[in-house]
Amino acid sequence: MTQPTPAPARTRICGDCDGFPVVAIDTGTRNPDGSRRTLPVICQSCHGAGTVLMRRLVAGGRA
Repeated sequence: MTQPTPAPARTRICGDCDGFPVVAIDTGTRNPDGSRRTLPVICQSCHGAGTVLMRRLVAGGRA
């Protein structure tokens, strides 16, 4: 299995999806060929990127 490329220095892994931004949820029903019917769901925090920009911490009123 290939390893993911490291994120650029100004980004970090999304805290909501832990870097897995798209998942398939099983609906419980089956297709005519016997396979499961799934729905893809995208992380709303990172919009499917898996990373988020780091926010600058403001200390003492200076950015």
